Amino acid sequence: MTNRRNFLLAAGASAGAAAFSLPARAQAYPARPVTLYCPWPAGGTTDVVMRTFAESAGHNLGQAVVIENRPGAGGTLGAIALTQARPDGYTLSQIPLGVFRLPHMQKVQFDPLRDFTYIACLTGYTFGLVVPADSPVKSIKELVEYAKANPEKFTYGSTGTGTTPHLVMEEFAAQAGIKLTHVPYKGTADGLQAVMGGHVMAHSDATGWGPQVDAGRLRLLATYGSKRTKRWPNVPTLKDAGYNTVSDSPFGIGGPRGMEPAVVRRIQDAFKATLDDPKVLQMLDKYDQPVIYLDSEGYTRFARDTYAAEKATIDRLGLAKQA
Repeated sequence: MTNRRNFLLAAGASAGAAAFSLPARAQAYPARPVTLYCPWPAGGTTDVVMRTFAESAGHNLGQAVVIENRPGAGGTLGAIALTQARPDGYTLSQIPLGVFRLPHMQKVQFDPLRDFTYIACLTGYTFGLVVPADSPVKSIKELVEYAKANPEKFTYGSTGTGTTPHLVMEEFAAQAGIKLTHVPYKGTADGLQAVMGGHVMAHSDATGWGPQVDAGRLRLLATYGSKRTKRWPNVPTLKDAGYNTVSDSPFGIGGPRGMEPAVVRRIQDAFKATLDDPKVLQMLDKYDQPVIYLDSEGYTRFARDTYAAEKATIDRLGLAKQA
């Protein structure tokens, strides 16, 4: 009887220790620096914004959040890296909209509905089309007229094939009945150098071009959102110009699948708190990025819904991958 009682006491103690160990591990997180992949080049809009988020989140977590750039492949190299990482909360990535789109266009090394833990949506981009200040094309109307007279001669850059800046232009071109020539770049910095150097006639991107527009070196022809921007209220949207092409592009933070819920909440709350940081808000305002916050549950629903919506867009544009 004594042996049986001792056995039960030992088993209960073991179970209690196991039950205690999980929250204890979560409470101890993070015990070392966290890596946050930015799937765009250093110096671009997203890189600058992500570094501001990382610094603020690091203060909230009590450990450094270190940005590692993984540019290329339409902004999906961070997502690919997550599929190879341990789900311990020490490897995270920005999740751009292309993660939900590219699987419908080409073979990729991840499944956006299965391979990730969606932690928090934070903000989104304002996109637009810029040309050099001395370009003879001064409006969307003139762009369409030029392109109709010179099929495939109007060249424009973007941050990569399958990205929102690329697909918005393709949808606009389809509606306008014109053919443009797309030149993909790895990110904002490369694309801006190309348009300012005369290598392409225009550049479609988020507002990393803003300082050049304000300085008079680039001309903003149109933005892509549902409303005109506060910063450039006289610049029309594509919708204002007569084309039913509207795009807002939320993004957030994700990790590998299988992360412990307590660790997810810890990271979620740390990044949510960044949206109260004046330095973060100042940087978002500088690049015309609104606060678009979703918690892990809401972001997971967004991922599922967006994956389905992107399939419809790709099918409509005739860009679906071949079986």
